[in-house]
Amino acid sequence: MSKSAWQHLGDYLKDTQLLGSIQSTLYWDQNTSMPIAGSSWRGEQLSLLAKQLHARQSCEDFENLIKEAKSDLKHLKEKNNLESHLLKDRFRNIELLEQDLKRQKSLDPKLVAQLATAKSEGYMRWQEARKNNDYKSFAPALKKLISLRKEQSDQLAEQRSCWETLAQPFEPNLTINRVRELFKPLKKRLPELIEKAATSNSKKFSKWDLAISDQENLCQILLNDWSRDPAKTAIAKSPHPFSITLGPDDYRITTRIVKGQPLSCLLATAHEWGHSLYEQGLPSESHQWFAWPLGQATSMAVHESQSLFWENRIARSLSFAKSFWHHFENAGAPIHCENDLWINMNRFTPGLNRVEADELSYGLHIMIRTDLEIDLIEKGLPVEDLPFEWNRRYLNLLGVSPENDKEGCLQDVHWSEGMFGYFPSYLLGHLISAQLTKTLEKDLGQIEKIIESQKINTILEWLRKNVHHYGRSLDSEELVKKVSGETLSPNYFLEYLDNKVENLSKIYD
Repeated sequence: MSKSAWQHLGDYLKDTQLLGSIQSTLYWDQNTSMPIAGSSWRGEQLSLLAKQLHARQSCEDFENLIKEAKSDLKHLKEKNNLESHLLKDRFRNIELLEQDLKRQKSLDPKLVAQLATAKSEGYMRWQEARKNNDYKSFAPALKKLISLRKEQSDQLAEQRSCWETLAQPFEPNLTINRVRELFKPLKKRLPELIEKAATSNSKKFSKWDLAISDQENLCQILLNDWSRDPAKTAIAKSPHPFSITLGPDDYRITTRIVKGQPLSCLLATAHEWGHSLYEQGLPSESHQWFAWPLGQATSMAVHESQSLFWENRIARSLSFAKSFWHHFENAGAPIHCENDLWINMNRFTPGLNRVEADELSYGLHIMIRTDLEIDLIEKGLPVEDLPFEWNRRYLNLLGVSPENDKEGCLQDVHWSEGMFGYFPSYLLGHLISAQLTKTLEKDLGQIEKIIESQKINTILEWLRKNVHHYGRSLDSEELVKKVSGETLSPNYFLEYLDNKVENLSKIYD
């Protein structure tokens, strides 16, 4: 029996995704175990793959496959031989493929290759610069990436500003005005909450740490409790924790051990596992399998909403502390009851590091980065002035100032890989997580009680049913409206923080 146009398109997409997964595997290796001397060759490997992927995603053969599949769908619709929901999903897949094709066709293959090389080189330069606290050695790579990304925006020629164009792969339909509309109430309220928390949080925390092996064991316990399947998941260490999917049954996460911060590894693991759980819950029907758009994540903000949900709503909750504190005590930590662990998990003290930031100050870290990259991309902020501007804004907004660039503008990996437009997703993820949690509680009851009863799978099942399965069928704000019945708002996140600060203050009192 001959294959349909739809099946031919599916075969083509699968081969393209196989190439993409090879690219992702090289990225995983680069971040976890590749020796630094291999960076030049790795850059050439990634450049070659990027050119091949771009060719497959922009060529005439691919365009014709999409047209033929679309034509067949229209014919089937007229004959009404497909269930309406299946037909709707297939048309949505075609629509997304056409969008992606248009973007790929707009790009010069030379630029695609240059970007792949520059990203690999930028990452390695960032690693060295961070290790040596030498921003000047990284600045040329950053300048090159900004120039190439601007050229990319010009070639795409979309009806958006340069920064907005670069943000689209991470957050479809995001605008600078929408970012500012959502962030404005937070910029006003978060410093007030930080001040309130500082007034009530007079407890002096003793310094303590755990052996690397003990921290790794705690992470294993956490993942086993949270439905980890070792046959499908792998864990490694990297300078910057991340999650990546290499295939439909191959999910990877990384974490890191930070000396003097014994909770960092556990919280990073919880965060990255939240990302992986979302990937594992994406649509798996044959027409939406790994290679099809509907089988992929809708946006990084939704992705971050899931990782932040597991990190903050679960791992930082009092109910989690009640069930988990004895594991820390057994490892030799000065944790002797649930309140000890809960308070240590929720220290509200503004600091310099985004990844280690508490829930109150985290949003301010994101606002600083968002404003800076818009200034770098659209307002001509010189790359050489980035450390000064970074330090100035940290002092103004958080009341702290880095002693060196390793603590400051070199702490994040994103710009070294040309990922401009990514940072807002973190804070948008907080807002989405809070709003979705409110809906979850309407359906299942208070989340603290669910965690305390150790029915974590009930929570995961709700997320699978109400959030994960949509894939790219909806953008992030459409998804929030679909699930919660309301437009995305910062109010739920602020309400959550207000309640947490209040409840913690009672323990301190």
